[in-house]
Amino acid sequence: MENPEVIKEKFDQELKALSQREGLSVLKAHYIGKKGFIAEAIKALQSLPKEERPLRGRILNELKEYIERRLIEKEKELIEIEYLRKLTSEKIDITIPGRLQRFGTEHPLTKTLKEIINIFSSMGFSVEEGPEVELDFYNFEALNIPRDHPARDMQDTFYITDDILLRTHTSPVQIRVMEKRKPPLRMIAPGKVYRCDADVTHSPVFHQVEGLMVGEDISMANLKAVLEAFLRELFGPDTPVRFRPSYFPFTEPSAEVDIGCLLCGQRGCRVCKNSGWLEILGAGMVHPEVFKAVGYDIERYTGFAFGLGVERIAMLRYRIDDIRLFYENNLMFLGQF
Repeated sequence: MENPEVIKEKFDQELKALSQREGLSVLKAHYIGKKGFIAEAIKALQSLPKEERPLRGRILNELKEYIERRLIEKEKELIEIEYLRKLTSEKIDITIPGRLQRFGTEHPLTKTLKEIINIFSSMGFSVEEGPEVELDFYNFEALNIPRDHPARDMQDTFYITDDILLRTHTSPVQIRVMEKRKPPLRMIAPGKVYRCDADVTHSPVFHQVEGLMVGEDISMANLKAVLEAFLRELFGPDTPVRFRPSYFPFTEPSAEVDIGCLLCGQRGCRVCKNSGWLEILGAGMVHPEVFKAVGYDIERYTGFAFGLGVERIAMLRYRIDDIRLFYENNLMFLGQF
């Protein structure tokens, strides 16, 4: 067996040369590992005379303890060095100006919806909400659209079951409100709606605002006055507005309301299909069958209802020619608002 002092000196030199903790495990395995120097020396004790084994064994144990102690000390030393190096390399210079953080802004649909709600609220309309997963009764039947009615084909519906669906409009909220409240009432129901439709001017998920006003002696003139006031408040006092006869199962008479296309100045473009006009809402006098479904006296009360698409209005407000831009989350697009 070599002189223990020579082994210690050799070990200390190798230990001193280490600058990374990764080398400690290699050195430990070489000297005191299962197949290291000390382990091999202990096996070699069997070849010595019995009287020499205790002394040699004690020397080997002392050497092993020395190596273990020095390895622990070295590990603590290297940890401290690494910590100080990290503090130096990662320190923050608090005198350097901070980075300016970009603040988010309201989505254009949110801005438009708030404007619509504010205008109708100023006219005395309350804001009501209802479920997006709706019963067939509220979405269709109570609105004078029975199961065999051809108008169901006008709305490509997402059905969950035969009686449960994703609402195709927010008109069901009107039914739920009328079930609970008696006239007079005026309300709007903003929210998301769902239809199987997608192109430049349509999205499978979009936003509507349905409105309802019920009372005694409510007429088409009241409907026209409210909607013209709303549109000119939203788009400006000189906005061209026109009413066209139309058909909706839940109103009679019914009308579609157009405004002059602000994207092309009524010259014609792909959004207005070169007509110069863009339909933004449907309206009409509430059908008596709808009042019967909620228990209103059709001899005493009349009312009007309307529904408008928030995306369509936002497209006109901000001169956007593709509805899909609202949902692509493009920061260059959203940053303009």
